[in-house]
Amino acid sequence: MNASLIRELRDMSGAGMMDCKKALEENGNDIKKAVEWLREKGIAKAAKKADRIAAEGLSTIEIDGNKAVIIEINCETDFVAKNEKFQNFLKDVAKIVLASNVKTMEEALELPCEAGKLSDYVTNMTATIGEKISFRRFAILTKEADEHFGSYIHMGGKISVLSLIKGANEEVAKDVCMHAAAMRPEYVTKEQVPEEQVEHEKKILTEQAMAEGKPANIAEKMVMGRISKYYKEICLEEQDFVKDNSVTVGKYVSNNGGKIVDVIRYEVGEGMEKRQDNFAEEVAAQMKGE
Repeated sequence: MNASLIRELRDMSGAGMMDCKKALEENGNDIKKAVEWLREKGIAKAAKKADRIAAEGLSTIEIDGNKAVIIEINCETDFVAKNEKFQNFLKDVAKIVLASNVKTMEEALELPCEAGKLSDYVTNMTATIGEKISFRRFAILTKEADEHFGSYIHMGGKISVLSLIKGANEEVAKDVCMHAAAMRPEYVTKEQVPEEQVEHEKKILTEQAMAEGKPANIAEKMVMGRISKYYKEICLEEQDFVKDNSVTVGKYVSNNGGKIVDVIRYEVGEGMEKRQDNFAEEVAAQMKGE
């Protein structure tokens, strides 16, 4: 077997050495047929990985003029998230989505790219890398002339935050992103918190106050105070600003002539079932070629 032919096929396909060797053997050393053979086998392998847990990965942000996109792509292990091919794939997908006007994941996966459709690109990466790759979510923001984008990427993409601020400047917009990365707000404003969520919290706080033996009128005042504290925990504008806790984030932005329009925070794998690693099982699976 020609070693240089195997190496060429590896460079073209990204597949492993033994897979390339077998592909060439099965196709009479015809490299074009071998690439197709690997693609077919790769797609089959990718399908087998579809039910695996992919809760690792990276997020990123791309900005071009008046448009910005934030995306998250998942894989099975942190090792793959550090892989250059995965990181380049992440950037490619972000640019493809940013150049479009899609609103749903279904539309995004139909976007054209060199692999055919974006869904094909995801499948091919699963086959090439050998782990389940999942394009989890994205959001596109557009800004007006008097608005500014802010962006902050933490730990290489484990957390990404994109902000849109009316007025102020990019520095203020980035400060808001850095605060959100650290403090994990669930909402931007109090008004965004669903009424049923607030009522549920009030019910719990009322029961706590009554259990402390407080009279109903005192309990009601305690609940209102505790609800204000609850808002400070979950609402970005109500939180004490990390760089200056004498003001809230909302006040910091308004003091600089701005208003928060939107903030999107992605933390990789949040809300997803995490993979439970079993090294012995993983090695056994690799030996079986799974």
